[in-house]
Amino acid sequence: MSSGEMSTNISADSRMSASTQKLPVMPSSDIQDLICIGFGPASIAIGVALTDAQLLSPNVTFLERQPKFSWHSGMQLPGAKMQISFLKDMATPRNPHSHFTFINYLFAKGRLNNFINLSTFLPSRAEYEDYLRWVARYFEHRGVVRYGQEVVAVEPQKSSSGKVSHFNVTSRHVATGEVTTRSSKRVVVAVGGKARLPPQFPESHPQIVHSSQYSSRVHRTLPDSQRPYHIAVVGNGQSGAEIFNDLPSRFPNAKVTMIIKGAHLRPSDDSPFVNEVFDPDRVDGTFAQDPEVRAQAITLDKATNYGVVRLELLEHLYDTLYSQKVKNPDPSSWSLNIIPQRQVVSTANVDGKLLLKMKKVEGGKVVNGDDSELAVDAVFVATGYLRNAHEDILKQTRDLLPEAQREGTKFTVSRDYKVLYDESKIQEGAGVWLQGCNEKTHGLSDSLLSILAVRGGELVESMFGKELASTGVERVRAMI
Repeated sequence: MSSGEMSTNISADSRMSASTQKLPVMPSSDIQDLICIGFGPASIAIGVALTDAQLLSPNVTFLERQPKFSWHSGMQLPGAKMQISFLKDMATPRNPHSHFTFINYLFAKGRLNNFINLSTFLPSRAEYEDYLRWVARYFEHRGVVRYGQEVVAVEPQKSSSGKVSHFNVTSRHVATGEVTTRSSKRVVVAVGGKARLPPQFPESHPQIVHSSQYSSRVHRTLPDSQRPYHIAVVGNGQSGAEIFNDLPSRFPNAKVTMIIKGAHLRPSDDSPFVNEVFDPDRVDGTFAQDPEVRAQAITLDKATNYGVVRLELLEHLYDTLYSQKVKNPDPSSWSLNIIPQRQVVSTANVDGKLLLKMKKVEGGKVVNGDDSELAVDAVFVATGYLRNAHEDILKQTRDLLPEAQREGTKFTVSRDYKVLYDESKIQEGAGVWLQGCNEKTHGLSDSLLSILAVRGGELVESMFGKELASTGVERVRAMI
C-alpha cells in the first residue's frame, strides 16, 4: 500500500462513528465467538454489521481460500457495469450512517463529486470491486482475516453435558499444505458458488473455460491475439453475452459463435415493480409460503436474474451484428454469429480442435434430428454455479440433524439462516448458519448483493442477540 493510500484511509478512519474507530480490546480464547468460512460480500456484510454494533472482536475470524481479496475477478471486463444500484452496498439499506457505505468510500477516495457527475446508480464492476476491497481492508488491518485457508471440515465438539458446545473448523493452507484447527461456538458458511460445467463438458480440459475464469485464462488458452481462431461461447445469460461482446476486442481476426438454447437472447426485467422481488422485506413472505407455491413463484421470477441480459448490452450486440450485414450480406464473412435453439451434447478432440456436437432444442427440450457440429479452438462456458459446497464441509455434522433428514444431503435452515439441527443435541447459542445457498427457501435474492446489508444484520441479531441486548444501546440495536 502506498503512503498516499494509507493517508487516505487514516483520514477516512478519523470520520468513523464511535462504533468503528477501533477494535474492542478483548482477550482471545481457545474457543472463538465466530468463524466465517469465506470472505466474500456475504461475510463482509456480517463483519460490517458486527462493527456497527460494536461486536467485532479478536475472537472473530474470517477464513478465505483465495490468497487475497477479489470479487468475480474472472469477469472484470472493460466497461462492465453493475446490475444493481450502488445504494445496495454493504451497509446503506441497514444503516445509512455506517462508515462502510459506498458513498463514504467515494468520499474517502476523493471521487464523490466526480461520481455524482456521472448521473448513474450503476458504477463499473471494477469500481465496485475496489469498494469491496476497501471495506475488506478494514478487517485485514484488524487481523481477523486469514487468507489462503481452504476449510476442509467442520466437526462438532461436545461439552461435559453431552451437548455440542462448539465446532472445530479445520483448514489447509493452500500454498504450504499446513493444517490448522480452530474452535468456535458459531460458524457461518458463506463460500459462494462453484463453477458449474454441464456433464457434456469434461472438467480440466485446456480448451474449455468456465466464465468465472475467463479473464485469467483467456490469453493462456488462446495465446496469439492475431490468429484467426474460431471461438465458441455457450450460455444465454449476462456473463455469456459479456464474453461474446469482449472477445472481438481481444482477437480481432477471430470468429466468435454464441450457442444458446432459446430462440433469441432475452432482456432482464429490472422494472421497478419486478425489482421489489429483491427487497429485503420480501424474504419473510417468501419463507412463509407453502413450498410448492414458493417454487412456482421463484420459477416465474427467474427472468429477473437467470438466462437474461441487460437491455443496453442486447442493443449494442444487435447493432454490432447488424453492421456486419451492412458491410457484407454473406453470412460466411461475419465474425460474430449466434446459433439459437442448440445445445451441446458432447465434445471430442479432432486434429487439435474441439468438436462440439449439437442437437436442436424445442420447447426447452432436446429433440432428435437437425444435428450439427462446430469445430472450435476454445469454448467459454457461461452456465452458472452450483451452491452446494456446504454439504461436503458440514458432512461431519449430519448426525446432529433430526433423524428424518440424515439420509439426504440437504441442510434445512430456519428463517434466520441457522441450520436446523436437533435442539436437544446442541447447547444454546452454538450453531451453524448458511449464506448464499438458500434460494429455494429464501427467494431469488439469496445469492445476490441486494439484501446483504440487511441480511448481515439479521445474522448478527440471530448469533449475538443477547450481547446486543446487554449493550443497552437502542440506537445500535436499531442498526441491526
